[in-house]
Amino acid sequence: MDSSFAALIRPHLRFLPDDADLAPDAPLRSLGLDSMQAIELLFDIEDKYGVVLPDDKLSSETFETAQSLWQAVDATRQQTEAA
Repeated sequence: MDSSFAALIRPHLRFLPDDADLAPDAPLRSLGLDSMQAIELLFDIEDKYGVVLPDDKLSSETFETAQSLWQAVDATRQQTEAA
């Protein structure tokens, strides 16, 4: 997970203190990511990375942690670039 991805997620995590680092394995739901925030975050990801996550990646497991979300975005990005 790179720093620009963490910066993209941070505004959607209302319970993450401004001075705290985003741990890759921190549960996003406990940091304030609800279903509406997840949709907004998904739009931000699509805009920034130029990818559309496949339907099978739109799951609670994908949005569980920053690392799991990054893995889905990065894999989709690599597949898009290879095509």
